[in-house]
Amino acid sequence: MFFKKQGFPEEGEIAIATVKKILYHSVFATLDEYATKEGMIHISEISPGRIRNIRDYVREGKQIVCKILKIDRQKGHIDLSIRRVSTTQKINKTAEWKQELKAEKALDSLGKKLGKNLETMYKELGNKLIDEYGSLNKAFQRFSLDHEELEELKLPKKLEQEITDTILEKIKPKKVEVKGMLEIQVESPNGIEIIKKTLVKLQKGEIKIAYISAPKYKVSITASDYKTAEGLLKQLEEDATKEIEAAGGTISFSKLK
Repeated sequence: MFFKKQGFPEEGEIAIATVKKILYHSVFATLDEYATKEGMIHISEISPGRIRNIRDYVREGKQIVCKILKIDRQKGHIDLSIRRVSTTQKINKTAEWKQELKAEKALDSLGKKLGKNLETMYKELGNKLIDEYGSLNKAFQRFSLDHEELEELKLPKKLEQEITDTILEKIKPKKVEVKGMLEIQVESPNGIEIIKKTLVKLQKGEIKIAYISAPKYKVSITASDYKTAEGLLKQLEEDATKEIEAAGGTISFSKLK
């Protein structure tokens, strides 16, 4: 990765590192996200239980996910741990790292279109996006879902258009899904038809409604984030209630996990 953070990481932070040197009782690794920073992993922090040979667990040149245990800023010492990283933390950090590498490739691709190298692209754009959004990937994800965010940066129109084209080509926006259950009953002779028309009317875009068994219907909504998805689910509940009660029916809603 080209971009490197300055300064020290925070204690408790989950980080990506590359194994540099393996000794009998310890491992030294470079912190890949930080400039010139190196940490040490004591044998007791590699894995629970007794370890006969450290090389059974790590190898030089291999990336690992570790936790920042302790930092001595004056001496520049950083203590790391592998065994204190949970499976979930390892999966999430690895996925985050891969997404950031992908975003960096997108920035590099953008630079090639503009005749600029990656270092220049970081100086002119990348560093600003990281300061504003926390990472390149987070910035590009936001732009892919809301073009107005990009417009607020007030970049030259040519650059703005090139960023848009690159994001559309290289970045796929994340999506989340929320689910709910509708129970609907309309006792009138044409009750089934009323329910059917109501559900067809409500089902649009990323809102999907599936019949389970009378009177239950499953609702699933896909959106860019949970706040938006929850808002759409709430709106659907209100619209469905209004339609069904106007027809003399009853309706209840419950959220599914």
